[in-house]
Amino acid sequence: MWAWALWMLPLLGKFNLAVPPAKPENISCIFYYKKNFTCTWSPEEANYTWYKVKRTRLLSNAYRNDACNTTSENGTSCSFIQNISKPDNYTIEVEAQNADGKAESGQTHWYLDDIIKIETPNIYSVQPVLGIKRMVQIKWKRPELAPVSSTLKYMLRFRTVNSALWMEVNFTKEDTNENQTYNLTGLQAYTEYVVALRCAADTSKLWSGWSQEKVGTTTEEAPFGLDLWRVLRPAKVDGRRPVKLLWKKTRGAPDLEKTLGYTIWYFPENNTNLTETVNTTNQQLELYLGDKSYWVSALSYNSLGESPVATLRIPAIDEKSFQCIEAMQAWLTEDQLVVEWQSSALEVDTWMVEWFPDLDSEPSSISWESVSQARNWTILQDKLKPSLCYNISVYPRLRDRVGEPYSIQAYVEEAVPSAGPVAKAENIGVKTVTITWEEIPKSKRCGFISNYTIFYQAEDGKEFSKTVNSSILQYGLESLTRKTSYTVQVMASTSAGGRNGTMINFKTLSISVFEICLISSLVGGGLLILIILVVAYGLKKPNKLKHLCWPDVPDPANSSIATWHEDDFKDKLNRNDFDGSLNTEEDRILKPYSSPRDFIDKLVVNFENFLEEVSTEESGKGQKNILGGEKNEYVASPVRPYCPPGKDGVERPLPTKISSRKPQYLCSGVPEGTCSEAEEQLLSPAPSAGPDHLSEEGAPNPYLKNSVTTRDVFMSEKLPDQTKREV
Repeated sequence: MWAWALWMLPLLGKFNLAVPPAKPENISCIFYYKKNFTCTWSPEEANYTWYKVKRTRLLSNAYRNDACNTTSENGTSCSFIQNISKPDNYTIEVEAQNADGKAESGQTHWYLDDIIKIETPNIYSVQPVLGIKRMVQIKWKRPELAPVSSTLKYMLRFRTVNSALWMEVNFTKEDTNENQTYNLTGLQAYTEYVVALRCAADTSKLWSGWSQEKVGTTTEEAPFGLDLWRVLRPAKVDGRRPVKLLWKKTRGAPDLEKTLGYTIWYFPENNTNLTETVNTTNQQLELYLGDKSYWVSALSYNSLGESPVATLRIPAIDEKSFQCIEAMQAWLTEDQLVVEWQSSALEVDTWMVEWFPDLDSEPSSISWESVSQARNWTILQDKLKPSLCYNISVYPRLRDRVGEPYSIQAYVEEAVPSAGPVAKAENIGVKTVTITWEEIPKSKRCGFISNYTIFYQAEDGKEFSKTVNSSILQYGLESLTRKTSYTVQVMASTSAGGRNGTMINFKTLSISVFEICLISSLVGGGLLILIILVVAYGLKKPNKLKHLCWPDVPDPANSSIATWHEDDFKDKLNRNDFDGSLNTEEDRILKPYSSPRDFIDKLVVNFENFLEEVSTEESGKGQKNILGGEKNEYVASPVRPYCPPGKDGVERPLPTKISSRKPQYLCSGVPEGTCSEAEEQLLSPAPSAGPDHLSEEGAPNPYLKNSVTTRDVFMSEKLPDQTKREV
């Protein structure tokens, strides 16, 4: 604790030390004529300080002393108002004092004629003088508080209304008149000027303040001159050639006049009698000329006269122009765009520089300027739009002929493109794709496109990129993954940066067109070879091919189905009256033979039992091959179609088709009486049989039991002529 107190004692002692005022320096005094004598000094004190300005002057061969008192609250200046005379010499000394002490400056000596400052003059008129060109007369009042016997010096400054650069003129006035005038010459005609004035005593070093600014306009003159230019366009179908004629005031010419209008006349080079004249107030004119060369002239006019005539030759369509510009370049300085070119024709010393924005559509306006005795051209960057490309062309002019232009493009300032390229995927394959994109519109490029970068990325994969130069508008991506989705973006870059275009998606194929064609070729080739082999085999062995393609249809007539059931039935079928092989049509017809009366009944009953057994077997096993030998024969269950009821209202059973042979064949080998009796039994209805006929020796009659089936079997294939006989 004591150590800390001992350490703080020197600091406390330091803050308690006395601080006297600083010595006043940089004393400056001004004599405001007939007002006061004021002196200033430095520095200003932070603490409250008393100031005393001591003045010593020589009066009637004796020195007189007086003082001016002030404080730091009023600043560091003090004015003497009384006892001021001219000429006189003053000795000034400043004393500063505060509670801690005082300080005195050194003595300074002042001669009043050197430090006198008078009032600001008052300009009340700036007007041109009638009959005098390019001059204005300035009128002002002489300051009242100025020495009457002294000569006053003046400084006049002036500038045009649209300029920030002042020009100055110095002059003196010895007269003491109240109204003073000055003629300002060497100005531009019909131009507004801003003027201001200040003055001082001839021996004084101090100027008055600037007067209030006044504006005046010089008189109008006849027009000075025109620069004439043209823009040639292709000829139309009817042979007329559009020519856009442009004109403006000559470069560097002053604005001398208020132009009232322009007169344009033109004629073919070899025929002045076909002169046509046009008056207009615009600074361009659309002409339609023929394919020959023409002369065009133009002048401007106002109320005071006409300008000199400007002429221009329009070449013929088939006329060849000379070429002399070998190279041209453009670069930027701090605030200008500079274009410089090299020419092989030393005699050419006049050039026409033409520039306009490079847009997708035709420019609405074209700027142009004539250059003489130089091979370079400059333009302020403020006159060109940033981030916009300009086409700059230089035309050589040799007397009345215009040569081939040399053109370049330039930006005063490049930026990032305002839009990116629009891309699309084409020729999508298994592992390849072609990415194409369109050029960015010229108005949105904002600089020279240096390169394009293609960014592509597989789904949930790593991003890759490829960079190509600005002349390429498509790129083929390779080594992609089969059947995979990709996203692609194309970025356009300038010197200021790049801008991404729209993002697109595509999916690679799972199989290529080549693979499809290859598989199709292999399959087609295999089928062709197979067809050739089959045809060759058919030509070599036609019977086997026919048997494979068109096999023999089984004939139910050759079936041995009856041999599988009932020994009695088999014995009757294997009698010597049947041949067993029915290879011809005659063999298929049953030959007549003598048989017992009950042969037909037994045949039908046994066949019915066979059908029931076959039906039972087929329902359990499906369709079965029941034929023997080399040929296969099949029997299907009979189908019972619908039969409408008879006259007695009882539905009649329909016959069932069991064979393709005609029914008459079954009766052909039976005696006529037997066949007729069998037919009567088959065709007679079941109820006609009496009860005694239903049984024989206590057993049921199988014929009556299966009478319906019998009718179904044997009545289905009646011949038409037989049906007619029965009716």
